Amino acid sequence: MGEIVGAGLLAHVPTIVLPDDLRRELNNGNESTLYSGLHRLRSEVFDVLKPDLVLVFDSHWFTTVEFVVTAAERRMGFFTSDELPRGMSSVPYDMPGNPDFARLIGKIADETDDCWITPIDNEHLPVQYATLNFLPFLQGDEAWSSIGVCQTAESRDFATVGQVVAEAVALSDLRVVVIASGALSHTFHKLRHLRQHEAAPEEHIYSDEARHWDHRVIDALVRGDHAQVIHEMDEFMTVRPEGHFAHYQMMVHALGGAACTAPGRMYSQYENSIGTGQVHVWFDRPAEGWTGN
Repeated sequence: MGEIVGAGLLAHVPTIVLPDDLRRELNNGNESTLYSGLHRLRSEVFDVLKPDLVLVFDSHWFTTVEFVVTAAERRMGFFTSDELPRGMSSVPYDMPGNPDFARLIGKIADETDDCWITPIDNEHLPVQYATLNFLPFLQGDEAWSSIGVCQTAESRDFATVGQVVAEAVALSDLRVVVIASGALSHTFHKLRHLRQHEAAPEEHIYSDEARHWDHRVIDALVRGDHAQVIHEMDEFMTVRPEGHFAHYQMMVHALGGAACTAPGRMYSQYENSIGTGQVHVWFDRPAEGWTGN
């Protein structure tokens, strides 16, 4: 029987993969805790857990008529971001996959009412930096797979996907880490002003309301009050979390949904990225299980 051995809400912001001097220059000479936090996460968590598979809920990968899970034996090549080609240009990547697990997700989805998840094994399926940016920090010998965000889906659909993933893990023999890759509030400053807001301090977050809701969510996650975050999702949507906050919604429902009480450990400070709210919060698997059972 497989198990989810750890989970994290992690920020994939492009600054973490910039050259050291440029990254510090943008932050008034200071290091970003989003960068240093991922190094800590590797040494303190990933090197200890040694998972068989990392499954990323990728908030940059939008599908339309279904959810998609990567099912290729291996994804490798060079990545240039169409969004930020100056900062992410011809970056090499090599990720072994787990086709059997992806097909198991698809099989369970087929047997689940109102659930559409298709495994795609095309090795040329484009990759997104919301998955790739973690590789220099966290990748070991494990397999990596990604699930995108269906842009026509609703919260109940994200919950179903998470539940299907949990069932697939339980039926496998894998030790799996799940990553919710994405931001909290996600509104950028306008082009003519954004260069004044590239530093990390939260004073640069787009609005007081966004900052308020980001802190409210973070505080609940640290306490392990996932029920509060789920129940207040509609209110949180007023500050436009990235990708409908689907990355978190799928992750938390893979951990038991509102019944999950796993407290979060901060692996970064709450930081700004040109107006958006970013943080690393890690959830260790409680000894009694994700839902205390």
